[in-house]
Amino acid sequence: MADTIFKKILDGEVPCHRVYEDGRVLAFLDVNPLSHGHTLVIPKEPAETLDQLSDDSAQAVGRVLPRIVRAVLLGTGARDYNILQNNGANAHQVVKHVHFHIIPKYDDGSGLGIGWPAKKLDSDEAEALAQSIRGAVAPTGVHRAVGK
Repeated sequence: MADTIFKKILDGEVPCHRVYEDGRVLAFLDVNPLSHGHTLVIPKEPAETLDQLSDDSAQAVGRVLPRIVRAVLLGTGARDYNILQNNGANAHQVVKHVHFHIIPKYDDGSGLGIGWPAKKLDSDEAEALAQSIRGAVAPTGVHRAVGK
């Protein structure tokens, strides 16, 4: 994996404002926040995208993410928030290390703004697509996404 800013933070080469840390997960304030309290949650495992993350690290992040959200809400007074997680350049991922953004949303509009160009699910294609995805789900977690 590339030498990212998150690796440098994990290695202690770059300082951060830590809000949580355990053996598998680190959470810290974003240095370029979209809103007050914008926090990043990263696994310590070096994986670029979520599909490359081990089940153990994914479980560790999933276990503490709600706890960190509650702390951000209590610490900022925010009531609403977005969780953002991007994978790959076309999906707007900039740092090539799995990370989750906790972005508080405030009444003044600060926070994440999202356009959602939804389309209608084609019922003729839906069952075939669902069957294809069901067939690709690996109970052992060893399958990788096509093209990876």
